[in-house]
Amino acid sequence: MTHIYQTGDTPGRGTYRCTNCRTEVSVGECGKLPQCPSCSNNEFTEV
Repeated sequence: MTHIYQTGDTPGRGTYRCTNCRTEVSVGECGKLPQCPSCSNNEFTEV
């Protein structure tokens, strides 16, 4: 099962993909996941 991360989570350094439109965002070590910049979705999976 794939873990779902939410906007505001601090999942650690990596690239995360929007579960809605598949846009990828990169997060630094202490960064928080933003809303998807393309569709404003709040759920991501790790790439």
